[in-house]
Amino acid sequence: MVLRKTWAVALFGVDGALVEIEADVRKGGLPSVQLLGLPDTALQESKNRVRAAIQNCKEDWPASCVTLALSPAAMPKTGTSYDLALACAVLAGAELVPPHRLAGTVLFGELALDGRIRPVRGLLPALLTARREGMRRAVVPADGMAEAHLVEGIDVLGAEHLRDVVAWLRDLGDLDRRPPPDAEPPVEHEAPDLSDVLGQPEARWALEVAAAGGHHLLMVGPPGTGKTMLAKRLSGLLPSLTVPEALEVTAIRSIAGDLPESATLIRTPPFVAPHPSLSIPALIGGGTGLARPGAVSRAHRGVLLLDEACELGAKRLEALRTALEEGEIRLARRDGTLRYPARFQLVLATNPCPCAPARDLDCQCPPQVRRRYLGKLSGPLLDRVDLRVRMRPITAMTVQAGAEPEGSAVVRKRVENARAAARQRWSAHGWQTNTEVPGPVLRREFALPAAATALLDRGLEVGAITARGADRCLRVAWTLADLDGRDQPDAEHVAAALEFRDRRAA
Repeated sequence: MVLRKTWAVALFGVDGALVEIEADVRKGGLPSVQLLGLPDTALQESKNRVRAAIQNCKEDWPASCVTLALSPAAMPKTGTSYDLALACAVLAGAELVPPHRLAGTVLFGELALDGRIRPVRGLLPALLTARREGMRRAVVPADGMAEAHLVEGIDVLGAEHLRDVVAWLRDLGDLDRRPPPDAEPPVEHEAPDLSDVLGQPEARWALEVAAAGGHHLLMVGPPGTGKTMLAKRLSGLLPSLTVPEALEVTAIRSIAGDLPESATLIRTPPFVAPHPSLSIPALIGGGTGLARPGAVSRAHRGVLLLDEACELGAKRLEALRTALEEGEIRLARRDGTLRYPARFQLVLATNPCPCAPARDLDCQCPPQVRRRYLGKLSGPLLDRVDLRVRMRPITAMTVQAGAEPEGSAVVRKRVENARAAARQRWSAHGWQTNTEVPGPVLRREFALPAAATALLDRGLEVGAITARGADRCLRVAWTLADLDGRDQPDAEHVAAALEFRDRRAA
C-alpha cells in the first residue's frame, strides 16, 4: 500500500482553487476512513457514497486504515463534486489501479451508490481553473460534456460510470472523447419590440441613451404609462455578448445550476426581473455555507429590472450600492469570502405615491406620505443612477399616420454605432462602455473645455449635484456625443446630461 494523489477543484464564487487529494492506505490497524481538510456535511458523507460505489462495481474496498487528505487543508471544501476523485485516490492507494493516468488529470463527478457518475454544478468555472493551473486532462460526467467542451485548451473525457473510469485507468478501455453533436441553438426569447410602446418620447430617448452607454435608469410615473414595457425592451437594444463576456455569464448560470441542457455559450444579455418580495440574499446572493449568486449576479452583463422599486424597502435597495459602484459582490460568510461579478444595468420603475392614480391631480396622499414613499430611494442610491425620467399619462390610444414609433432594430443600430465609438476610444484602457470609465480619467486625460463644463461647475457650486453626480454627467455627455457622431461632448451635451439628473423626476 502506497501514498497516491488525485486532483479536484474547489469553487468560491466564480473563483476556483486546485485541490490535491492524497490517499494513504495503511496495512494493519482497525478498518476506518478519515477525511481531512475541512469538508462540509455533503463532502463528509462522500465516504459512504464512495465505499458503496466501489463495492457495487465489484472492486475490493481496502480492509485497513484509509486516510484521505484534501489540500490546502485550511481551505473549506463544499459539495459533492469530489466523489470521483476520492474513489480513484482510494483505488490507486490500494494498488487496485495504476496511477500513471492520474498525473495531470482533474476529476469531477458525484457518485451514486451503484457507481453512476452524476453531473455537478459549476463545471465550467472549475474547468477554467484547472486549465489555468496547468492540468492537461479532465474526466467529467457524461451529462456535462456539452458544458465542458466550452473550455478550450484542456483534454475533456466523459464517463457515465465508475467502472468506465476504472477500465480507463487500467488501459482496458477508453472514455468518451467525442464532442457533443451540434445541437440546434437554443430558442432565444426575443425581447419585445420598442414599437409596441405608445408615446413617452422622453422615456424612449432615455432608454436609448441607457443602452448606448450602459447607464442606470429610473422611471417614475403613474401605473399604466409603460414603465415596465420600456424596461423589458432594454435588453433587445443591447449588442450580443463577446466571447469573454459570454463565458462569464455562462459560468454564473452553471454555478447557479440553471444552465440549459444544451450548455451553449449564452450570447444574449440576460434580463432579470425579480418579484418585489425577494429577500436580500436572493437579491445580492447568499445561503448557508458558501453563498450562491443572487439576482444582481444573474443579471451580469445584462439588465436588472426592479419593478415597483419603492415596494422593495430601503434595506434591499441600499444593498445595491456597492454593486452599482464596483461591478461585483463580495459576500463574507463563515466559510470564506466569495466574489461574484455584478456589472449590470439597473432599471428602477416606481409609482410616485402609494395610491398611484392615473392623474396626479387625483392623488389622495398627503405630502408627507409621498415624501416617505419616494424617500425609500435614498440620495446615495439615486446618486448612482445616471438617468431619471418622469413618465406622462397616455392621452390617446391611436397612432397618427406617418407617426409610427421606431422599432427596436432601428434604435439598436444607433446603439451599436455609439458603443463601437466608445469601445474604440477606450480600447487602450480595456473599457467597453462610457459608464465604466473612472471619473479621474474623464477629468484629466479627456478633460472638456471650460465652456462645455460651465453649467456643471455651476451645479456643483450651488449644491445641485455631488462630485459623483458630476462624474456621471460627464459619462452621459460622452454617450450623447457618441449618439450624435461627435468626437467630443459640447455644452449642449453636458446640459442634456444634467437634465437627466433632475431631482424632480424622482
